[in-house]
Amino acid sequence: MNNHLTTSAHEQLWQELANTQPDSSVVNEILASGQPIYYREDDTPAGLEIKEYPDGHRELVRFSRQGDEVIRIL
Repeated sequence: MNNHLTTSAHEQLWQELANTQPDSSVVNEILASGQPIYYREDDTPAGLEIKEYPDGHRELVRFSRQGDEVIRIL
C-alpha cells in the first residue's frame, strides 16, 4: 500500500485544509500540545500558509516534501 501523496493530491489536501476554519478549542489544544498550527488569512499569498508556533511567533511558509520553506518571519 502506497501512503505517499502525489504532488497534485498533496496540493489538493493543502487547499482543503486551507479552506477549513477549526474550532478555537481545537486550535488551543494543538498549540497547548506544543505543535504549530497552519492557516491562511484573506491576504495570504497563493501557495503559502501561515505557521504559528505555541510561543506565538509566526512564519509565512511554503510546504515541500523536505519540510517547510520559510518565506518570511511575520
